[in-house]
Amino acid sequence: MTEKLTICFQHHDFVVIDKPVGVSVHKDEEAVGLTEKLAKQLQVKQVWLVHRLDKVTSGLLIFALNKQAAVCFYHLFEQHKIEKTYWALSDQKPKKKQGKISGDMQKSRNGAWKLCHSKQNPAVTQFSSHSVKPHLRHFILQPKTGKTHQLRVAMKSLGSPILGDQLYAGTEADRVYLHAYQLKFDYQGESFCIQSSPTSGQSWAKICSAESVKNI
Repeated sequence: MTEKLTICFQHHDFVVIDKPVGVSVHKDEEAVGLTEKLAKQLQVKQVWLVHRLDKVTSGLLIFALNKQAAVCFYHLFEQHKIEKTYWALSDQKPKKKQGKISGDMQKSRNGAWKLCHSKQNPAVTQFSSHSVKPHLRHFILQPKTGKTHQLRVAMKSLGSPILGDQLYAGTEADRVYLHAYQLKFDYQGESFCIQSSPTSGQSWAKICSAESVKNI
């Protein structure tokens, strides 16, 4: 992780970066973790990670620049007041083209999760999709809850595992095709809508053309 991080939006209380695919929000085996790297790049003493993305997921990630802002964002996420939109690709046809996926999630094997029929504390995802070309479908996913691997499990349950997501039976590819595309929220009386299209992965090319804004 030697290259500079892409800053998509900067405010005096927070910044939004485009997290590269393959970079963990935790330190892992890296000598310098993502929060340290960003703080150094911004030339500030500390930044606060207020939500997470899987290592295999690219896209928008918010960091607070002070403790008060961090607390505010924790509450916004906890109360589901930040609307998240993800893009995903699959080469497998879904059981339905749009709708809602809802169910409890349970730990499975090899660090994976599975969706259950019960709905005591369900993971809820709204989605729509359209065909990009034969055997490639673009999904627009809006999680209403924030469970671990929620979107990856939801896509598998549709019969359309994410392209490249081999943990959930996806076809092998040059990356896992899941990207945090848009964040919408109100902060201190101001409305924000921040977007960032994916930049890595050969199969995004068609999606990132003019037709990409379809259904957004």
